[in-house]
Amino acid sequence: MSLLGHRDYRHLFGAQLVALFGTGLTTVALGLLAYDLAGAGAGAVLGTALAIKMITYVTIAPLAGAYADRVPRRLFLVSLDAARALVVLALPFVDQVWQIYVLIVVLQSASAAFTPTFQAVLPDILPGERDYTKALSLSQLASTMESLLSPLLAAAVLSLVSFHWLFTGTSIGFVASAALVLSTRIPDATRSHRGGAWDRTVAGIKVFAATPRLRGTLGLDLVVAAVGSVVMVNTVNYVQDTLGRSQADVALLLAGNGVGTILVALLLPRVLGRIPERTVMLTGGGTLLAGILGAIALSTADTGDRRWDAALAVWAVIGLGTGLVLTPIGRVLRRSSHPGDRPAIFAAQFSLSHACWLLAYPIAGWLATTAGFTITWLALGTLALLGLAVAVRAWPRHDPPRLEHTHQHPVDAEHLADAVRGDDGVWRHSHDFVIDAEHPRWPANIR
Repeated sequence: MSLLGHRDYRHLFGAQLVALFGTGLTTVALGLLAYDLAGAGAGAVLGTALAIKMITYVTIAPLAGAYADRVPRRLFLVSLDAARALVVLALPFVDQVWQIYVLIVVLQSASAAFTPTFQAVLPDILPGERDYTKALSLSQLASTMESLLSPLLAAAVLSLVSFHWLFTGTSIGFVASAALVLSTRIPDATRSHRGGAWDRTVAGIKVFAATPRLRGTLGLDLVVAAVGSVVMVNTVNYVQDTLGRSQADVALLLAGNGVGTILVALLLPRVLGRIPERTVMLTGGGTLLAGILGAIALSTADTGDRRWDAALAVWAVIGLGTGLVLTPIGRVLRRSSHPGDRPAIFAAQFSLSHACWLLAYPIAGWLATTAGFTITWLALGTLALLGLAVAVRAWPRHDPPRLEHTHQHPVDAEHLADAVRGDDGVWRHSHDFVIDAEHPRWPANIR
């Protein structure tokens, strides 16, 4: 049976698609609303809104992960979709900038809870490694297609109606997403053994700190953010101010970046069957570093008819690197957690990766304004090099799927079956992953 032949996954993927395009349309409409309210100050309004979005993602995701196993997941996801639909429906009626900020906090809080919870569901409904890998590739493909097509869809709608109708359409999309989630059979999350709210909130971050391969993943998150901020923040000014080209060329350059990511998403499932995630993701980190070096070289070229062709190539290389890093991450997270910790692990990845973007965005925006592209991209390249060095150093080259795990006391009932007590009184058993931050022991030969 094909992946899309799996009914529950098909409905969840449809819900993700609808919600993604709804979010993309909201982004376009929000920019127009900011201009409608603030005029020349619209850029400052949007910059503040994006900063609020990132701060909300970083802080809310771990809190959501702490309680995701305490409530029925299907009801939780549907409630979050409903909250997003109501917020978006209220946006056309605001007449003050501060009201935008308040609604953005509510909207992005719901998104920060929805996304990692949704991601943590997939390993439970797709236990097979091959199907799960295909699902990760489809998710990456959907995210990239949304970034490419949402502006075009918004332009088509705006050619017919006022931008306020974008909010109405987005709200309908979130309702459709909720209906699709409601039609699925999502198993509730395995309840974490951690009792305290604070312990559950920081559980995922503790696991990241204790697990070498996850520390390596975090280093690669920094690489993606540092190099990706060049694309996300600087493309418009580089194309129009430096190259002197049109707004259409801005979209074309962004499309070149997206094509690189899409190509990887389509090809990677076959590759991951033969090549370990570490090799693929570190290759992606190196590709991203090559991409930003190409961007730095472009920034030093004052003239030349080939700069546009070179820019297309550089932006596509960055897209390739981004896809190589981001697509396999779900596999690494699943291998590094047991079901009870899975919501916390996915929430921690969501939060920590956005913290990297929160660091990179201001550098790409503010430094480029004051110091120019060359210095800015050198700074971001240095940050990317640091992240790649952390990844290579932290993620062991020999990363076995099963790790010996020891206790001075008897293990709990969940893991007693495969435990053996040695003559020295120490209980030993092996796991497919590191259980949690309290038990991070790794064999000495792979440190």
